[in-house]
Amino acid sequence: MTTPNETTDGVGSPGAEHHLDETARIARDLIRIDTTNWGEGRAKGEADAAAYVSEHLASLGLHPRTYESRPDRTTVVARVAGRDRSKPALVVHGHLDVVPADPSDWTFDPFAGEIHDGLLWGRGAVDMKNMDAMILTAVGDILKAGEAPERDLVIAFFADEEDGGLFGSHFMVDEHPDVFDGATEAISEVGGYSVDVAGTRAYLLQTGEKSLLWLRLVARGAAAHGSRMVSDNAVTKLAKAIVTIGSHEWPLQLTDTTTQLVDELARLMGVDPVALGPDEVVLRSGTASGFVRATLRTTSNPTLLKAGYKHNVVPERAEALVDIRTLAGDEDDVLLKVRELIDDDVDIEIVHRDIGLEAPFAGPLVTAMKESLIAHDPEAVVLPYLLSGGTDNKALKRLDITGYGFAPLKLPADVDFPAMFHGVDERVPLDSLVFGRTVLRHLLSTY
Repeated sequence: MTTPNETTDGVGSPGAEHHLDETARIARDLIRIDTTNWGEGRAKGEADAAAYVSEHLASLGLHPRTYESRPDRTTVVARVAGRDRSKPALVVHGHLDVVPADPSDWTFDPFAGEIHDGLLWGRGAVDMKNMDAMILTAVGDILKAGEAPERDLVIAFFADEEDGGLFGSHFMVDEHPDVFDGATEAISEVGGYSVDVAGTRAYLLQTGEKSLLWLRLVARGAAAHGSRMVSDNAVTKLAKAIVTIGSHEWPLQLTDTTTQLVDELARLMGVDPVALGPDEVVLRSGTASGFVRATLRTTSNPTLLKAGYKHNVVPERAEALVDIRTLAGDEDDVLLKVRELIDDDVDIEIVHRDIGLEAPFAGPLVTAMKESLIAHDPEAVVLPYLLSGGTDNKALKRLDITGYGFAPLKLPADVDFPAMFHGVDERVPLDSLVFGRTVLRHLLSTY
């Protein structure tokens, strides 16, 4: 393994720092600032990353402001004046935090920001310090050329996105909504990246995302010696509940977005979507299926278990966290179904709940994003898709700001990009970062 400060070029031999595009340098620097968000209010490094971003924005002649929801939970916002200030402003946002990473599982240290074989490795290379860097360099390219974006931009880098945004985007919407004055639309992560569909390069433009229900299940029983016969066992009750929820088969349910996407995937593959069925169409679409299949129905995944303190003690309490994602508007019905599925002696607590989103795959902004991609990849096909996860666009929707996912990356056909979100060995091709910077500049200059 190389040391954290050693850089290698596309073939693994030592390479000079100046060979790196500025976007890769910034993304690498941000990866090296460990901004792990463990949830439940615990995170680190966001203030350090915010200081780095603020310094860069100030170097471009902007006037960034920082906002703390609590000590070291820092968000950065700057406004860029556009050529036509009569047009509604566009929010361009990223987040500074990342999910945890265990270095023992990774090929390279997840917080070293190492470059090998033309790839930038590290936690955040995909989600989403790559986009943070693309935002900074695309805006910088415009301003350094003595130009201005077409309309006002609100550039925001939020804290706490990886735990629902309570200390980031939601805090900003609740306490500082004025910073978004005049904005009606937004772009951010998890859209605009390419996938290979039957030999055709297709870009998935995110037009919506599922709702979020984070639940805690709590089972209680009688504390006892582990050698006794215990019928009132909290762990047994909880285990039954999470197996039931985790294995439940939720019914197929298409929206306007997923219907359109399935039809387009089928057309590219030359199959009949009705005869084949939505699940099979998506499964045959290659790496795209990693995110898309989960958008065809509700999903419910137990993610954490907690019980007991000693091998020979039956605990009186056991709890589990469950991550449930529903289609927009289905949250209450899904909660009722979960209550039906599990026994009454297991309590359900809502840890966090947030809305789902769905916007049309049409309109001036969608047209501009498609044209920006096609201008730099003329063979591209652009498709709408619904995100199975969520972004800070949920919070902005409360201000009637319509959000899209557009972090443009032209990727090799064999890269399973969706699998790297919250996965091991996150990495992004260096030339994809350059492509994203170029496309993003095009969009911000023309829309």
